[in-house]
Amino acid sequence: MTDFAQQRQRMVDRQLAGRGITDARVLEAMGTIPREAFVAGNLHEFAYEDSPLPIEAGQTISQPFIVARMLEAAEVGEGDNVLEIGAGSGYAAAVMAAIAASVYAIERHAELAELARQRFDALGYRNIQLRVGDGSGGWPEAGPFDAILAAAGGPAVPDVLRRQLAIGGRLVMPVGETLHRQRLVKVTRVAQDRFEQQDLDEVRFVPLVGSYGWSEQDAPPQPRAEPVAARAPVDGGGLPGMIHDAIEPLPDIDDPAFGRLFDRYGDARVVLLGEASHGTSEFYRARGAITRRLIEAHGFNIVAVEADWPDAAALDRYVRGRAATRQEPIFQRFPTWMWRNRDVARFIDWLRGYNKGKPMQAQAGFYGLDLYSLDSSIRAVIEYLDKVDPEAAQIARHRYGCLMPWSKEPAQYGRMALSAGYALCEKAVVQMLRELLSRRMEYAQADGEHFLDAAQNARLVSNAEAYYRAMYYGSAESWNLRDSHMFETLENLLAAGGSRSRAVVWAHNSHIGDARQTEMGRVREELNLGQLCRQRFGADAALLGFGTHTGTVAAADDWDEPMKVMEVRPSRRDSYERLFHDAGQPRGLLDLREGVHRQLCGRLASGRLERFIGVIYRPDTERWSHYVECSLPRQFDGYIWFDQTRAVEPLGEEPRTGIAETWPFGL
Repeated sequence: MTDFAQQRQRMVDRQLAGRGITDARVLEAMGTIPREAFVAGNLHEFAYEDSPLPIEAGQTISQPFIVARMLEAAEVGEGDNVLEIGAGSGYAAAVMAAIAASVYAIERHAELAELARQRFDALGYRNIQLRVGDGSGGWPEAGPFDAILAAAGGPAVPDVLRRQLAIGGRLVMPVGETLHRQRLVKVTRVAQDRFEQQDLDEVRFVPLVGSYGWSEQDAPPQPRAEPVAARAPVDGGGLPGMIHDAIEPLPDIDDPAFGRLFDRYGDARVVLLGEASHGTSEFYRARGAITRRLIEAHGFNIVAVEADWPDAAALDRYVRGRAATRQEPIFQRFPTWMWRNRDVARFIDWLRGYNKGKPMQAQAGFYGLDLYSLDSSIRAVIEYLDKVDPEAAQIARHRYGCLMPWSKEPAQYGRMALSAGYALCEKAVVQMLRELLSRRMEYAQADGEHFLDAAQNARLVSNAEAYYRAMYYGSAESWNLRDSHMFETLENLLAAGGSRSRAVVWAHNSHIGDARQTEMGRVREELNLGQLCRQRFGADAALLGFGTHTGTVAAADDWDEPMKVMEVRPSRRDSYERLFHDAGQPRGLLDLREGVHRQLCGRLASGRLERFIGVIYRPDTERWSHYVECSLPRQFDGYIWFDQTRAVEPLGEEPRTGIAETWPFGL
């Protein structure tokens, strides 16, 4: 169950206080009012994201920071009489009511006003009066007001509103001739006929429609699905032109020249290759071509992917020409198409051919970094111990028995552990890992070829136990455990390969871009694999992101739902993807290393939205489900662009023909 209280406090600490909001009354009120109650049920999980959200009547609820910024600027205090223009869902009025003595709110959409009334009644807010009408003229009979806040922008501050301020009263509203050129202003009535005005921030709000604002006909157009965030306007001319001049056109992916363009990253110890979705063919094919070049020309010998360790281990045995040790098909867990697709199969065929005839130390291996395979890893540890230490295998069966009831559905363990109030199996799985590692020399002599695999499976069980427990305490904790596990696994692979080992990593952009340069790290307190690699390897880590404008993608509507081929919506106008689309290059590489394109990177660094599509794609809530504010040139060392892309093609269940009978996908 989502802990909204914890999310609310994190919002206050990170999004508000962390950005300079200091008014204790505002912070306390926003830490109390349940924002999730003011949005539709399907958006509850996004209630405390650092963004506006859609509400009924094609309108939006402002992002939390802009609500707090306006309240602080208006100096709303105890005993105040406050007017709000544009009540929307009622959230801001509820926050004001927690501070002020009385709140008068006006909303021109009857549908929104009725829903807001219902929320006020259900939550017990008794000091709010709400009416439907033209808010641009204010509410003269309820004045004078100590504070007036307008959640809609007009061409200027209406005099009729200024005249409803008490002496010393403050009015805060956005003004501007277009939606893309607005500024937040504060007007203070210092005497009967004297007002002082102060400019605050660049903002973006819906238009103030009414007798003293915009007319319905003259109002600046507002796209229905666009939010109204406090965000700098998109540069529609200069930046796309600068990108066009800087981006290097890429040849066809199958052209050997494609891979050669990435030789500039060939001196790194670790090259991380991202993807903007888990279901786009061009991303897999490009990663395959780049990886082939890095292996052949630069000596990389580890391919580590965002996949389960046991399934990837089956592929590793295949590409090295070893006998299979498991009989069941691999990559059967949702999302099967993520690694069980034709683009991955082609790369695996190539890697097997590359390794053929080479001594073991000259071969390149294929490994999984992720920790979802709890059941498979438990069985792998026990099978290994059965061979090298049957007595220890019996102890392992006993200790892992604690987890076995949940090994098929490990998320249920997290729910159970939370309700029980302690980690039921933690001691057992950690002790099993410690004992396995403490006897590493003895086991390596008995069966050194498989010790790394068994040790990693034991480590995975230990970390997975913590992960599934943490996922019920908060998304940041579980995310951080997962990415820390992936980094720890990568470090172990490099250590096992010796000082000359070098790795290529395949994972989503959200894992391989530096989280510190994104909303993930700045607001959600999430770290990731790319950040940890930069902190550990410095300039010897190269982080390459991928992006696209439109096309198709293989994804599901929800977890464990069937895969669909979905249309990818054209990228938003305020996103990095739209800048690259407007640059007019169908595919290209933008080198983002320090000093290469200094002026362009400086212009791009201030931050924009970036799209992240995982195995689930929800176009109807795309802004809140799939866009995150990032600083792209600080997040990556290179950005690989495909303007139009297509979905991956999943493999069927039929065995492959014409190659070895041990083909892993057909086991």
